[in-house]
Amino acid sequence: MSAQPQPPCAAETDPVGFGPLPRRATRQVRIGGVAVGGRAPVVVQSMTNTDTADVAATARQVAELWRAGSELVRVTVNNPESAAAVPRIVERLAMQGVEVPIIGDFHYNGHQLLEREPACAEALAKYRINPGNVGFGRKKDVQFAQLIEFAIRYGKPVRIGANWGSLDQALAAGLMDENARRAEPWDAGRVLREALIRSALDSAERAVELGLGRDRIVLSAKVSGVQELVAVYRDLARRSDFALHLGLTEAGIGSKGIVASSAALAVLLQEGIGDTIRISLTPEPGASRTKEVVVAQELLQTMGLRAFTPMVTACPGCGRTTSEFFQELAGVVQEHVRAKMPEWRITHPGAETMTVAVMGCVVNGPGESRHANIGISLPGTGEAPSAPVFVDGRKTVTLRGERIASEFVALVDEYVDRTWGRRADA
Repeated sequence: MSAQPQPPCAAETDPVGFGPLPRRATRQVRIGGVAVGGRAPVVVQSMTNTDTADVAATARQVAELWRAGSELVRVTVNNPESAAAVPRIVERLAMQGVEVPIIGDFHYNGHQLLEREPACAEALAKYRINPGNVGFGRKKDVQFAQLIEFAIRYGKPVRIGANWGSLDQALAAGLMDENARRAEPWDAGRVLREALIRSALDSAERAVELGLGRDRIVLSAKVSGVQELVAVYRDLARRSDFALHLGLTEAGIGSKGIVASSAALAVLLQEGIGDTIRISLTPEPGASRTKEVVVAQELLQTMGLRAFTPMVTACPGCGRTTSEFFQELAGVVQEHVRAKMPEWRITHPGAETMTVAVMGCVVNGPGESRHANIGISLPGTGEAPSAPVFVDGRKTVTLRGERIASEFVALVDEYVDRTWGRRADA
């Protein structure tokens, strides 16, 4: 039995207009062992919220994010203690076999920290610089140049990340004055968007003038409004060929953050804009930071841009499904395939493309199950207590009794082993 085809890494135009537009052509940036931009897949990244000076806690959270699927992880570097901790964190992760590039997030004093801690400058895979707060007044240009010089010295790429919340006020004021002289002035919102875009683009060009290669620059221009973000990145993509980092800043907590980020990023990704993404969720108190990674993966996978883990389809339930069993089984299957994916990624490459259906009654159950690689149609209210299983469109067995859940999970494992196991390649 042959493996299912892998979804494309880069979106391609469908001949009948179905699917994302072609990916925007960008320069490719190497961040450690990860390629961002060009024809590389859209990369998922995240950020820790630990005190970076706490080596054990930060390394533990980085490892959790990496195991969840984060391909790049950013840490705050805001004081001498956190800068000194970075090489120890990287060393600890390497001892655990966690090979994820670590990005240093610098604000205000990054030039001093990199000067004081050369081991930090060397250990980081990339520097993140916000042109709105690298310095103020006459010091701004000097301190920005120092950061770029460190990137050149240590062979590191940078993300020049402008942010709505820390906009360069001198640039904004200058553009406001320029706008007042226009015969037909722009509205204030457009002027501020232009200031954000110019902050990123002008800083990137200055970095190039200082000697940093264009293939070592990633740009971002983050805002917290969906429509503003779409407008900013459309313009940014039109005016440059730098790789772009997408993310809605301060997206929010829970469903609000997920919906807002997905709404903005889906529009841009559909238009071929974006080379790496982060879903900036505010976690519930005490909750795992990994949820933002899962949301980013699911966004890319549901759009057909990447495949990370088998997708489980389940019906929402209705009056025909008064039993909660199908909901429980869908949860069990989803957790099982996610838990198995780190192993399958090595031993059964391709298993991430599998689709599984867990349906609750006979209305759509058999049909949806036939469309999946493997699916089960559970009995609804008043239906015969039997659950047919479909494999690649054909009914293969009917499960009954109290062990339906464990038996179906076993069938999923058998399908993966048969389809993507090493002996399937023999």
